Amino acid sequence: MAQAKPDLKRLPQPWMSEGPAALVMRALTAEGDAARFVGGCVRDALVGRAIRDIDITTPLSPQRVTELLKKAGLKAVPTGIEHGTITAVAEGKGVEVTTLRLDVETDGRRAKVAFTDDWQADAARRDLTMNALSADASGQVHDYFGGLDDLAAGRVRFVGDPAQRIKEDYLRLLRFFRFHADYAADGFDQAAVAAAKQLAPNLKSLSGERVRQETLRLLTARRGPEIYGEMLALGIVQHF
Repeated sequence: MAQAKPDLKRLPQPWMSEGPAALVMRALTAEGDAARFVGGCVRDALVGRAIRDIDITTPLSPQRVTELLKKAGLKAVPTGIEHGTITAVAEGKGVEVTTLRLDVETDGRRAKVAFTDDWQADAARRDLTMNALSADASGQVHDYFGGLDDLAAGRVRFVGDPAQRIKEDYLRLLRFFRFHADYAADGFDQAAVAAAKQLAPNLKSLSGERVRQETLRLLTARRGPEIYGEMLALGIVQHF
């Protein structure tokens, strides 16, 4: 089944202007600051899929995010404050709000980050081009790395150099195959496959829990069993 083409006319959607996500967005921008929806919610909205988790990114510091949420009468939970993430609770639903950031140091499992006000730099640290898309509350989409074209073509591609992206977090190797199983319309990106084959031995450095969770997501994806078979043929699975 071919992936539906992204359609900018699909945005904005009701969840962007009403409900929990809209309440959080209004709280963050109430005093003139900027915030955008980012990642999976933007990607899936563009291709007409159901929206699951909603993530927001902003140049505001976690402390300022917390202040603005409380001013609006919303709960702020510091779920990942060392990485700039606050979970805003509105109408009983959690919406993750993360400060724009840069990777200062990575070891393939975790990263040390620094906060920034550079939207493109934040997008550059994400894994896949389709996951680096962001959109403001009006529905304007920001695309720094060709994510819209890749989404339209059903092409799953890393942001920048595949090997570098995978070395930053080896779980991205499995995420590449999982997203290919769910979104791709054609064959693998060969640069990504070459990097995956080279770096697959590093999967053993990840916790079993992370590998298990990502593998289960892969197997329940649209073409999960088929792509898992491809991973066996490529010698990826043998390194789990």
